[in-house]
Amino acid sequence: MDRLGSRCPLPGSTRPSIFICLLILTASLLTYPVLRTLSLQFLSVLTGSYVSGTYSIVFVNCPNEQIARDVARAILDKKLAASVNILPKASSLYYWNGEIEEATEVLLLIKTKTSKIHMLSSYIRLVHPFEIPELFSLPMDQGDVHYLKWLEEGMEEE
Repeated sequence: MDRLGSRCPLPGSTRPSIFICLLILTASLLTYPVLRTLSLQFLSVLTGSYVSGTYSIVFVNCPNEQIARDVARAILDKKLAASVNILPKASSLYYWNGEIEEATEVLLLIKTKTSKIHMLSSYIRLVHPFEIPELFSLPMDQGDVHYLKWLEEGMEEE
């Protein structure tokens, strides 16, 4: 009986078990995005079907077409995306330093894995000339299986 008491907390000592529960809960919340991505990829491989949210489209505005091409090529070279569309002459109106500004910009539509968005965002902030580049993403809900397979292959490391 003495041995059992050394492994199990006594009825009045709940602090260590509460601390452990909080630690496990915190670790679970912090690792959730990674675990979700891995489980979605595993499910996709097992079933051979597309799981919604595995891929995303990232929108980025650039000040001109040359910069847009340079950013797109750099992203593709780093295997952070499989495809980038460059849509010229988007008219933009926005607040900057308390004033309404107007500009003509070039829009990039970047197709990538949702799991690569953090790395992609960090890289774009490094190479983009804007102080705060417009950068947001939307998950792909549906898509042609062959196209999605092509996206996957386009981001594989060689």
